[in-house]
Amino acid sequence: MIDGATGSFVDKWLAVQPQQRVALGFVDERTRDERIALAALEQELVSSAYGIREPQVAAAKLQWWAEELSGAAASGGRHPLTKLLFGSDRARAIPANLWLAPVLAAMAQLEQGTPSDFSAQVAASRGLHGALAALENAWWFGPGAPVESASRIATLSHLVFALSRLELDAERERLPLPMTRLARHGLARAHLKADSPARREALRAQLGELAGGLREALALGEPLSTFRGLEGRTALSTARGAARAGEPLAELHRRQSRSGPATALRAWLAARHAARFT
Repeated sequence: MIDGATGSFVDKWLAVQPQQRVALGFVDERTRDERIALAALEQELVSSAYGIREPQVAAAKLQWWAEELSGAAASGGRHPLTKLLFGSDRARAIPANLWLAPVLAAMAQLEQGTPSDFSAQVAASRGLHGALAALENAWWFGPGAPVESASRIATLSHLVFALSRLELDAERERLPLPMTRLARHGLARAHLKADSPARREALRAQLGELAGGLREALALGEPLSTFRGLEGRTALSTARGAARAGEPLAELHRRQSRSGPATALRAWLAARHAARFT
């Protein structure tokens, strides 16, 4: 049951993905709390990987999560989210390596620099986000469920979100644009903090590739949780819209907080797709 102890973590997840509030109404109430807790746990791991600027502090936080998740099946967990999840037999039916894989992937990427090109960027991000997608699909659909579509969507949706932080992350070791994209448009790190025609063109090119990848991933027709399906459809719409906008970064920011009838339709489509596999 989602209570005060777990509710604050759910709120953090919904603050990052506000469109998921609409999706909650499409999730079976018999399993809703557990599925929400898993999504909130994923957000905690993502925040540990990206939200802490000092690598040593992030590593310590992730090491705590590694110990927590590796021992939760036996202990029941210490963290409110872990306690809720491992109160279910479903958690113990998921292989231990799937629980630990996201944390290990997050630790491995802590001090990685900016990838050389778009393909390398996707591959580097897929370690963490693909592992999160595999864990989520195992919970929703069983450990043997296909995960290619979910892994691609989780990775590419993250890269769309990362672009919206371009100015904030311009001083970080890993930039949201790969090195070849920066070179092609004559951009240095300092140029990312201010609007310019070159920055706009680089963003449009990046968004175009992300939209193409998301479209292909959604077309695979594999199992996707309602949350992942909505995330992918939202990221695709955001990438397409921002790529066509006069100011792509400003449009990214506008679309992050936008909700309405289109979000409800995407959530309904995501829930209908998920129901095909349950």
